[in-house]
Amino acid sequence: MHKIGRNDLCWCGSGKKYKLCHAVFDDKLAQLKAKGEQVPSHTLLKTKEQLEGIRKAGKLNTEILDMVAEKIHAGMSTEEINTLVHEYTIAHGGIPAPLNYCGFPKSVCTSINDVICHGIPSADDVLQDGDIINVDVTTILDGYYADASRMFCIGKVSEDAKKLVEVTKEAVDLALAATKPWGHLGDIGEVISKHVYAHGYTVLHDIGGHGVGNGFHEDPYVCHIGKKGSGMLLVPGMVFTIEPMVNMGEEDFYQDAENGWTIYTEDGSLSAQWEYTVAITEDGVEIITH
Repeated sequence: MHKIGRNDLCWCGSGKKYKLCHAVFDDKLAQLKAKGEQVPSHTLLKTKEQLEGIRKAGKLNTEILDMVAEKIHAGMSTEEINTLVHEYTIAHGGIPAPLNYCGFPKSVCTSINDVICHGIPSADDVLQDGDIINVDVTTILDGYYADASRMFCIGKVSEDAKKLVEVTKEAVDLALAATKPWGHLGDIGEVISKHVYAHGYTVLHDIGGHGVGNGFHEDPYVCHIGKKGSGMLLVPGMVFTIEPMVNMGEEDFYQDAENGWTIYTEDGSLSAQWEYTVAITEDGVEIITH
């Protein structure tokens, strides 16, 4: 970590002297690192000002998903969902982060049935009774990012599809309960994978959560398969997503060769995902958007 004098201003931007702000905190990190722990750098820890900006982006992001929840229905195209998200975001002072991100052509991801993630909205994709769909929204507000997704069951879905959606949500809730300051990223992966495997499903290892807030995708990578007590320490100030992608069948997947984005289950089985952005605090975990 960068050396700083005890009477210098703290690196966090509080305006306080270092010795009166993060000196004890950094000493604790240094001691843990010396014991072999993987500790985050200062660049992964959000300041109070940054956290406040991320919270505001998260509030708008949640409002957008709430709006989608009110309007989504059978007979609606995913392009209509894209229009709703885009127009609401812009009208409330935000920017839809997916639009033009590395060439992504739309303002939201819409992933139906066997699409694991990165489904591209289209007028040709019309929701049918019995479909399950993940709507993934990421919002930029005043330069800060927040990211979340929800599953929606369209009309009367099969009991198998309903159970997949419910178990995936349960896995996220269990992960939230296991996410604690000075715990480990592996704690999250273990509780999610155990719950998913216990129900006969699989969870993706190669696609997972990520740091977010000052940018769309930041470190650390959040794997949803892990071992308790392993991986990076969960330190107050970290902000990242928890977003397990759970397949009813095998974990194997493939990418659409034409659009270069959409990820499908290899065996054509259904897939579900819920995503929260969370912040690690001194007391526990704060849900930024869901």
